Amino acid sequence: MKDKRFIVSSSPHIRDLTNNAEIMWSVVVALVPAIISAVYFFGLQALVIILTSVLGAVVTEYLFQKARGKKVTISDGSAVVTGILLALTLPPASPLWMVLIGSVVAIGLGKQVFGGLGHNPFNPALVGRAFLMAAYSKPMSSWILDGQTTATPLPTINTALMNATTSATVAEVVEFTYWDLFIGRIGGCLGETSALALLLGAAYLLYKGFIDWRIPTGMLSTVFILTLIAGRDPLAHLLAGGLILGAFFMATDMVTSPVTKRGRWIFGVGAGLIVVIIRLWGGYPEGVMYSILIMNTAVPLIDRFTRPRSFGEVA
Repeated sequence: MKDKRFIVSSSPHIRDLTNNAEIMWSVVVALVPAIISAVYFFGLQALVIILTSVLGAVVTEYLFQKARGKKVTISDGSAVVTGILLALTLPPASPLWMVLIGSVVAIGLGKQVFGGLGHNPFNPALVGRAFLMAAYSKPMSSWILDGQTTATPLPTINTALMNATTSATVAEVVEFTYWDLFIGRIGGCLGETSALALLLGAAYLLYKGFIDWRIPTGMLSTVFILTLIAGRDPLAHLLAGGLILGAFFMATDMVTSPVTKRGRWIFGVGAGLIVVIIRLWGGYPEGVMYSILIMNTAVPLIDRFTRPRSFGEVA
């Protein structure tokens, strides 16, 4: 006789036709403008780096799942997203062997050792980048634009504004303009230079409902307000570095961010605060990567204390 027992679970019972594959491949589509921008400003080497990172991430995912006897799920696009995001956080002169190592660490150490998609506590792409920063700091700090070695905007902005009056703007003390920062005509990592390209992709994900506006809003507004109070150029700090890439495409990761609305505000504000502390008073010019990873560790606690009370629940 066929077993007709029902599986009973607590409410609410919510169903949605959206699956992981649709979300992940939508993120890939949203990152296309940033990829095009990287190729335009840094040449075909940028595309080679991105493809190498994606290949390393997908192959690592496949091998880990095979070794663990799990269903191979590389078609869901999650490894592809990790590979693209990692590549977009790398300098345009990154050697391919380093890119491969980073993608292996991102998937293997940042995702699969915890059980795969949905179980990883940290953003895998940022785990890969953090490893590369610790292991290969020199190639991770080599910046090229138009074939010439150049400095990234953040150290230039911080140094110039520290030596200028608090009312000085970026246009008065550095060689690039807000427009350069917005379209990406500056040195930096492959995917962080063009705010325009990143915002186009972010708008698509917001329209699809695949990311929540609270985290990037909290993160960006915190950086703007605190840098303004500190006498720095807030607009430059929004446009320079990896803030927009991190706020919209990494901090909003569904697995490693809070599930509650209040929790997302806390996550975004906390990440923004850490970014400002590192940028203005730390020994490292960029704090987006560490801010998100640090806030990832706080997500279980944030979810615990911001969980809405169930109907009829007493304190």
